[in-house]
Amino acid sequence: MPGTESGAGSAAARRALWMTAAAGLALDQTTKALAAVYVEGHEPRHVLGGAVTLTAYRNSGAAGSFAPHATLVFTVLAVGVLAFIAWTAPALRSVGWGAGLGLLFAGAGGNLADRLFRTPGFGRGAVLDFLQIGHSGIFDLSDQCVTAGLVTVLVQTFRGVPLKAVEEAH
Repeated sequence: MPGTESGAGSAAARRALWMTAAAGLALDQTTKALAAVYVEGHEPRHVLGGAVTLTAYRNSGAAGSFAPHATLVFTVLAVGVLAFIAWTAPALRSVGWGAGLGLLFAGAGGNLADRLFRTPGFGRGAVLDFLQIGHSGIFDLSDQCVTAGLVTVLVQTFRGVPLKAVEEAH
């Protein structure tokens, strides 16, 4: 099957997962740190001919400000997603699955870092969203990592690529 390797897990799949996760987390946290200094507390800025607006919004809920009083629930959910991905990583056999799960790890990890370390306090922090395209909702790069990760996982699923290595019968 394309994109798979036989045996236990694939080192290439694990590399894809952890490199994608590290790059996504670093980019997410760097852009949020910059947005906290240069966007938050300032008037919205229109860039790229007005197609993109830089405007800060503290989101205690999920995407689109869904369930703003359920910050703790989203914190626990993110921990569960990260734990599942870490548990699954050793048996991954597809680089596509590795990249998809790496993107999900980056998105969940980026939002978890915000919930743990941003205002108003540990475990209750609000995610710093700062990008708006056209008249869309305001989002951040971790949201885009989650979206791209879900799309990648769906593509792997529809292609029939197994998530993990299949144990061989002895």
